[in-house]
Amino acid sequence: MNRLLKLEEFGLFLLSIILFAKLSYVWWIYPLFLLAPDLGLIGYALGPRIGAVTYNTTHHVGLAAVLYVIGILFFTPVLALIGVVVLGHSIIDRVLGFGLKYGDSFQHTHLGWMGPRRGGAASTH
Repeated sequence: MNRLLKLEEFGLFLLSIILFAKLSYVWWIYPLFLLAPDLGLIGYALGPRIGAVTYNTTHHVGLAAVLYVIGILFFTPVLALIGVVVLGHSIIDRVLGFGLKYGDSFQHTHLGWMGPRRGGAASTH
């Protein structure tokens, strides 16, 4: 990921912090739950296809935005919290090169291949 895209993603991470600050939670709740979306990795115990589905569900920026908006519109702070935490976590993952997963391998992401195969183009399927 080039420097400009990483800067853009970092800006979105700052946005997640700003959105969290608008909620009525104490400050330490955000860092406490920031790694919670990685619970989606548990699906990999059942194989790469199921793992990809659970990982992608818990790391989807669009889903995070929808949860946040629903939480705000329907006065459900816990949904807004989940949305903003998933947003912040997912953005940091993108900066670190952990993209959404394809069902064939954990290392195969929408950002390309991670690890030894790094540098390969992301699949278009």
